[in-house]
Amino acid sequence: MPEEAVTTLRAELERFDRVEEGFALLEVFLEVARPQLGAVVLDPVGLRLPENMTADRAVVQKLIDEIEEEPVGRARVVERGFEMDDEQARWDYVRLAYSSNQATVWSRRQRTTYFEVAARQKATYWLPDSLKAEYFDALRGRGWAIPEDWLTAVAKRPKPWWKRGGFS
Repeated sequence: MPEEAVTTLRAELERFDRVEEGFALLEVFLEVARPQLGAVVLDPVGLRLPENMTADRAVVQKLIDEIEEEPVGRARVVERGFEMDDEQARWDYVRLAYSSNQATVWSRRQRTTYFEVAARQKATYWLPDSLKAEYFDALRGRGWAIPEDWLTAVAKRPKPWWKRGGFS
């Protein structure tokens, strides 16, 4: 059975009129995709608020300060997981993902990424067609505008495993 086509959607905060729009879109995504989610993690080292964040600035800065006060283990790999069945944990993750150097939402299937923020600057969704349709329906149902380029983005079938990577 061939893999489902996947659409790549750019989601950097500066593309929205208000950063809270980007947060809301991620929040809706986490609610809709929750049954299909695997690990939802971020790097808690060096968290920094997005410059144009407005509404929840003080609350999120307090959350960042609390995380920075937590003891750091000896392990070199730093990753903090968030439980998506917990509404407060989802809220925290949404605001911290864009404050992090690396934040990732994985699917239950290994090696499939649904969402990622890299270096606080680059944010991307990779959505299989069925999940994209469900997500867009949920956004419309909540009255959120879907970015125009998301509506026109073309889904692509993943390459077979033997064609992936740097094989020449």
